[in-house]
Amino acid sequence: MTAEIIAIGTELLLGDILNTNARYLSRQLADMGISVYYQSVVGDNVDRLQETIENAMNRTSIIITTGGLGPTTDDLSKETIAQVLGLPLIEHEESKKRIVDFFKQRDIPMTENNLKQAYIPEGAIVLENDNGTAPGFIVKTKNNIIIVLPGPPSEMVPMFEKGVKKELKKLNEGVIFSRTLKLCGIGESTVANILQDVIDNQTNPTIAPYAKDGEVHLRITAKTNEESKAIKLIDAMEQKVADHVGEYIYTTDEKTLEETIVHIMKNKNLTLSVAESCTGGLLSGRIINCSGVSDVYKEGFITYSNEAKMKYLGVRKDTLEEFGAVSEETAREMAEGLIDKCDTSASISITGIAGPTGGTEEKPIGLVYIGVSYKGVTTVKKCNFYGNRQKIRTRAVVESLIMLWNKIK
Repeated sequence: MTAEIIAIGTELLLGDILNTNARYLSRQLADMGISVYYQSVVGDNVDRLQETIENAMNRTSIIITTGGLGPTTDDLSKETIAQVLGLPLIEHEESKKRIVDFFKQRDIPMTENNLKQAYIPEGAIVLENDNGTAPGFIVKTKNNIIIVLPGPPSEMVPMFEKGVKKELKKLNEGVIFSRTLKLCGIGESTVANILQDVIDNQTNPTIAPYAKDGEVHLRITAKTNEESKAIKLIDAMEQKVADHVGEYIYTTDEKTLEETIVHIMKNKNLTLSVAESCTGGLLSGRIINCSGVSDVYKEGFITYSNEAKMKYLGVRKDTLEEFGAVSEETAREMAEGLIDKCDTSASISITGIAGPTGGTEEKPIGLVYIGVSYKGVTTVKKCNFYGNRQKIRTRAVVESLIMLWNKIK
């Protein structure tokens, strides 16, 4: 089955709000074996919205809209959809009662225009809104299923989980089951090249690569009439993939790379200390965001100046004068200084030029040295990243995590 997602709201077109709903819905539909062929964003305009809905009805079987269900005059989704379908809007008593109670329980005066939200196209399945005032609804026609949801993610997501999933699952025979293999230290094009035969010969399960920041995710999806059969199919495909790129797979769980690292270090009773120059705490922030990190993370330093590198990490003045702050030698002494001063199992050091100024012909913007010290061995990697300041700093953080994972895995 195919689907189209239509996000409604002028604020989305203006960039005032990020369209996270489309991402969530696409992933949910993919898990159910429903292919999303189109995504659209349309403003609060009746003519353009009507045209968008009519186009969607002609090319896809399932249409999901988000937004435009509120009490104001520019909330036009429901009215426009009813007009396209030739259905009258009927007051839904239970929804009206829920709206009135919503305001009464919060001791907030209710303006009359809020009751506009209680009107639903005749014959529609009403989706209760447990987190707001506007109910959603589902309308089934001869060729389409139109699912109308509110725009705020805090309302849309619970409504989809509670009321929409079970309706969509009725349309699909069998069980859809997915697993994501997360890889690091290898590019998407390389993965695709290595796995080309596997990808070309896929039937059930299917495998699809997705590029992330410094990572590649492989989504394996199987469809059968029993979950146990789906799992067996996925296990077999995972083994095929592992035979080719197993050394790069860091997890098959819903864990990030830093969460995987913290888990490994915690199980091995390892500790970590970090020294950052150009990343200015970004690396520590990602690591500290992990649950259980207090057993792993010992100390962190932002040593932006040469004086700080010498004072806190023991970097020699001669090293800085001869090779500079951004050098293999400095990164090495930063990483090894952490081991000595913090009595830690492993350390990471980052020093570089993130720009937009400060680069030279010899040391251009994007030049970063990353040091990782573990079990008496220090490895320093020279990286040349591209992009703006934030992108260079982010790539440096990801690369440092990959280096540490390769050391301790």
